[in-house]
Amino acid sequence: MNMFELSDQDGAFFELARRRNLIFYHKGYFSHSIVAAMSEVVKLQLEVAGISAPTRRKLFSSFIEISQNIVHYSSDALVEGWDKGGAIREGAVCITTENERHLMLCVNPVATTAVDGLRERLEPLRSMSLEEIKQAYKHSLRAETPEESKGAGLGFLTMARDASAPLEFAFHPRVDAPETTLFCLKTII
Repeated sequence: MNMFELSDQDGAFFELARRRNLIFYHKGYFSHSIVAAMSEVVKLQLEVAGISAPTRRKLFSSFIEISQNIVHYSSDALVEGWDKGGAIREGAVCITTENERHLMLCVNPVATTAVDGLRERLEPLRSMSLEEIKQAYKHSLRAETPEESKGAGLGFLTMARDASAPLEFAFHPRVDAPETTLFCLKTII
């Protein structure tokens, strides 16, 4: 009888996950139905982790926004068809705990041509006060949805409103695919 042995590499992954206090991690495809299923898991994981209800709400809200961002804007699509609700796109989301803080990281490929627009939307949020973010959020609720947007532009504002520190982001050009850039977003709650 063969016994399954955990390889050093697999053991290292689980040890790293334990040390980093990993609450949730998904790398792969995202669609509306996959996000709905993951939402149930995230909700349960946050509750089991003993996180306070207000913090759980903020983490869950940011998880939904990040996941929807991947579904709508990741440039790596397995299946197109957002207008029919059928887009399946690739990305990664990670939720960890560090002392009393909770970190949410997201990575997904975007078209290199979209980088400047993303930077223009994110950079101002880094220097806005919470009150300014709340006012911008209210203004966006009343504003027309931009033509190229799949929402009212509320996603980043929602994450910035719920975060305890300015959103962090980076763009990493892909040498193997210059038309694509990896978009990395980090929020601390």
